[in-house]
Amino acid sequence: MKNTSKEYDSVIGICRALFINKMQDYGCAWRILRLPSVTDQIYIKAQRIRSLQENEIRKIDEDETGEFIGIINYSIMALIQLELGVVDQPDLIVERATELYDTKIRATKELMENKNHDYGEAWREMRVSSLTDLILQKLLRIKQIEDNKGQTLVSEGIEANYQDIINYAVFALILMDFGNN
Repeated sequence: MKNTSKEYDSVIGICRALFINKMQDYGCAWRILRLPSVTDQIYIKAQRIRSLQENEIRKIDEDETGEFIGIINYSIMALIQLELGVVDQPDLIVERATELYDTKIRATKELMENKNHDYGEAWREMRVSSLTDLILQKLLRIKQIEDNKGQTLVSEGIEANYQDIINYAVFALILMDFGNN
């Protein structure tokens, strides 16, 4: 029997550790990024995954794992940017950034648990390539919402789309058996 909550926590633990280490290396330089720039960074990573999935020849010896981790961490940065706004100079210390990371991932995991209950873990029957396509679709939706100055008529907003992206990326990593030692 699979334990989605435990697998989710294992994947996020690895992503969180990388986030903290990068914060110690670079500080929070990402705080100066406007939301469309973060969205574009995630889009590049998702496109790279799709290319890796489609191309038989790779000129750089990497797999999708690092890109999915990047998608998760950049999406959490986007959620933080949504809450705090953009700044001209880095303004967070590692401890505060980590607190914000943890708050955003708790809410995102809760959303996953609610949807997972309602959908009966249907994602376990999906292909990783389908999750990649869903991430790309969500990113295109976010880009449109950004172009519309954040306004939607009947659709969920940017935050919910980023949370779905995080959850799809976690699902992909679980399906790839990442984080299960």
